[in-house]
Parts: sequence; C-alpha cells; structure tokens
Amino acid sequence: MPGFWANLRETDSRVLGVVTDRYQVVQNEDAFAFTDNLLGGGITYETAGSLQNGRRTWILAKLPQRYIISGDEITPYLVFMNAHDGSGAIKAAMTPVRVVCMNTLNLALATAKRSWSTHHVGDIRGKMEDARHTLLYADRYMAELGKAVDQLSRQKLSDRQVYGYIDALFPLAGNATEIQKKNLLRMKEEVKVRYFDAPDLKHVGKNGYRFVNAVSDFATHAKPLRETANYRENLFARTVDGNALIDKAYSLMKAA
Repeated sequence: MPGFWANLRETDSRVLGVVTDRYQVVQNEDAFAFTDNLLGGGITYETAGSLQNGRRTWILAKLPQRYIISGDEITPYLVFMNAHDGSGAIKAAMTPVRVVCMNTLNLALATAKRSWSTHHVGDIRGKMEDARHTLLYADRYMAELGKAVDQLSRQKLSDRQVYGYIDALFPLAGNATEIQKKNLLRMKEEVKVRYFDAPDLKHVGKNGYRFVNAVSDFATHAKPLRETANYRENLFARTVDGNALIDKAYSLMKAA
C-alpha cells in the first residue's frame, strides 16, 4: 500500500509491524544507549526482555535510593521500552515496588508523571539531556508518591466502607449470567481476604493505603479466571502503562 512499509526483523524476516513512510527505525542498541548515562548515578540494570515476539523490547533498571514511606520500604524501578511496530516512541515508566510483598505502586498521580516518552536524538548531548530528564521525573514521582501514601495512610476505613469499595471495583451488570456473577463473587472474596488477612498488611491499619495494597496484590498476583498464552506479557504491559484496577482503587480513595 502506498505510504506504508512492513518493518522486518533482519534475522528471520518476521514482520514486527506495518508503519508509515515517516517511521524511523530505532535499533535497540541505539534506543537504550542514553540509559548508559544513568549508570553514573548508581542505577543498575536488573534484567531485559521482549514482548509480542520482539515487537517491543524493554530494560528494567533499579534506582539506588531507598525509600521508607509510612513505615514501608519502597524500591523504585524504571522500565524503558522500545517499540518496533509503530505504536510509540521510546517510553520510560516508574514501577515502585513495596519490598515486603512485591506489590507495584505505580499510582496515577495528578502531580507527577509515572511514564513519559523520550526521543533518542543520537548525539551525546541529547543522550545526557534525556538521562537528566528521566532522573528528574523519577525523583519527582517518588516524592509525590510519598505524599500520596501518607494521605492514604491517614484515611481510616470502616469494614462497611471496604465492602462498598470492593463492590464498586467489581460492578454487576444487569444482564450478568450466573457464571459472571460467580466470577465476580470470587474476585470480591479474594480482595477481601487480601485486605483483612494478608500478613504483610497486619501492621498497616485499616486505611486507604491498606486497601490500595490489597487491590494491587490481587491485580498482580491473583490467578486469572482464564490464563491465556500471553497473560503474563499483558500483565507486564499493564505494569508499565498502569493497571486499571489499581488506578480505580486509588481513584475511589481520592474521591472519598
């Protein structure tokens, strides 16, 4: 088709995506070159991989800072992702993890970005500038996350309120089938168990922070109703882009 190209991987001629003639190929080596400038700040690479048969590649980096927020140790990670299917620019995203249970806390904060795009420009100055902006955004996000967690920790919840919030997370459609009702009930019960009985939340108190953590634990660790072949890839993508269920839980707390 005029104006479009198939983006091929040279090693096996696999089509990674159909792109316009304005698309510029950015090789993985070039896409992640600017991250090397982050290593001077004590950042370390943890692991790397690809999604969707190589359409997207990623690197996970750990920031050196140790954050204690409301008595919890939170480790900040950065994920850098490059796309070869024309779906977007090089992306960086915050993925803070609560160490004691490995729950992700990349909340959708109104005051700080949890993800941003970086446009590789090829020269040393550009790489250093991208690295500087990345560290600036990461520091700002963690500072604002600390404020959000403190506010959630002060938000006391009664058991009745928790039940209401869980119902709001899993609304029942008017035309729901018996199987759908059963599945919703199962998910609600799983969140309740995580909120009331999780050992790592016993010291937290019955508050908004506990609720968000219970939902995060369910969203990222619960066995799915139906595990598809690409379930884990989709879960990782939601971790990078933001998990809708965790975002909804946080929105419910903010609106309370």
